[in-house]
This record gives sequence, structure tokens and C-alpha cells, in this order.
Amino acid sequence: MTSVDLTTLYPAFTTDLGALHQGDCLDLLRTMKDESVDLVFADPPFNLSKDYGATPNGKKINDKMSDDEYLAWCLAWMTECERVLAPGGAFWLYNLPKWNIELGHYMNQLGLMFRHWVAIDLKMMLPIQGKLYPSHYSLLYYTKGKPRTFERPRVPIPLCRHCGGDIKDYGGHRKKLHPEGLNVADVWTDIPPVRHKKTKKRGANELSEKLLDRVIRISSDEGDLVFDPFGGSGTTYAVAERTHRHWIGVEIGDIEPIVARLEGRHHEVEMPNRGDAGKGKPRTATDRPSLF
Repeated sequence: MTSVDLTTLYPAFTTDLGALHQGDCLDLLRTMKDESVDLVFADPPFNLSKDYGATPNGKKINDKMSDDEYLAWCLAWMTECERVLAPGGAFWLYNLPKWNIELGHYMNQLGLMFRHWVAIDLKMMLPIQGKLYPSHYSLLYYTKGKPRTFERPRVPIPLCRHCGGDIKDYGGHRKKLHPEGLNVADVWTDIPPVRHKKTKKRGANELSEKLLDRVIRISSDEGDLVFDPFGGSGTTYAVAERTHRHWIGVEIGDIEPIVARLEGRHHEVEMPNRGDAGKGKPRTATDRPSLF
């Protein structure tokens, strides 16, 4: 475990375990010490022209860059994340397969060790004409050298929802399966989407706490320091609190949903209108972004 330092700059909100900043993640990263965090989890905007609001000074958050601009921006903050990651620490990156193909190559160039390409099975998208139906997001798992911590979780043995029996026969070796369930594979089919008003903390996309709980438990211990450069709705920080990890976070946009969540307050969520960018009109086959 690294020595925990939460004094970077001047956080906008703190708890006993964490510090939340409001601003550009690159500005914060450049003030952080080398090899100072144990786990990095990044879920950046996917460059799909979504509306993430504005910064405190009123500047609209740009989610519509050229491909080259987007990749250059990602390489900048990824380089800093690699610098602040301690030896043996884990770097998880959640994005579309289209982008993670490129970003995984860069993680290799940084000298990080490839562990897994995890497929998150989430059938939330519409079919795209002339392409296979996109039904998963990509979660890259790298470490800075040999992982210091790796805890392989187990999942319940899947049962038929109608008869209650096993879905597979396991080659006749059912009785030899571990009583606590199956080892987690690199395809996660049990991560629920967060898309209903009663469970969402903000209008834009939000990750399930189940996903972050699994990531954090796989690659960190209690008391470790977790860093997430894209705060969003605060899922990483909420799970870090619950699992007794220290954390540092930053969000360039509105941080009120995160603060309300961590304080246990209700935050009224304005759900997005129709259309992937929440602009009140449905997308057509011609203007729908390519995800792969």
C-alpha cells in the first residue's frame, strides 16, 4: 500500500477517506506525486457528442473532438495516470472497443502489463445498419508490473429462471464445483445498466456500483488509494467509501450529484430526452455514432 496523501491542491469536498476536486483532471494529475496511488479506474467520455453540461466558468464540456484530438487527449491523461500509479498497481480503463483498441496499444507502449480485455455485456444500443449488433463495452485491465493485489471473485452458479435447474451440465463434474460459485471470467454478463430515475444520480451515463465493487475488490486492499479522473456521478468514490479504500477524485463539470451521493442526500435527476445526445430528437441510422 502506498502512503496516502489527500492534500493535493484544495479539494472541494472531503470525507474521512477521500478528497473530491472540481476541475480538469490533467491539472490535478500534474500536482500528484509519482507512484502515489494503488488503483486507477478511468471511465472517460466516449466522444459521442453527449451533453455533459459546462464547467464552473460556463465553458461547455467538449465531447465532439476529431478522432486525432480525442486520442491525443486520452494519451495525455493516461500518461499522467501511469506516472502516479505505484508499482504493482492496477489501471482499469472503460470505453468503447473502438477506442480501447487504440488506447490498449498505448498502455503497452507505456510499459504496463496487459492482464485482460473484459467484455461488459450491456445490450443498451440500437442495431447499426451494415454492422453486427454492438452488445458490449470494453474494460481494459493492466498493471504496473506484476500485480501487488489480485483477488479473483466468484459468481453464483447460473440457474434457469423458469425451472431453477443448472443451465450447464459442467461435463458431469457439477459436484466438484466450488460451493461459493464459479470463478469470474473475462465476460461479465451480470452488470446491470443504470438507466432509471430512481437509481440514477445524474442525467448522463452512469456505471453500476456492482462493476466498481468487482474492480476494486479484484485489485486493491482495504486502506489502498484509488484514483478516478472522471468523477461523473461518483460511483467509484461511493464504492471506495463502502469498501474502506482511500480515494482521490476529480470532475470537470457539476459535482453536486457526487457530493449529494456521498452525503446521503437526494439529488433530483433531470433525465435526458430522446436521442443519444439528449437533444430531444431520435437519432437516425445516418447520424448515429459508430461504436466499433
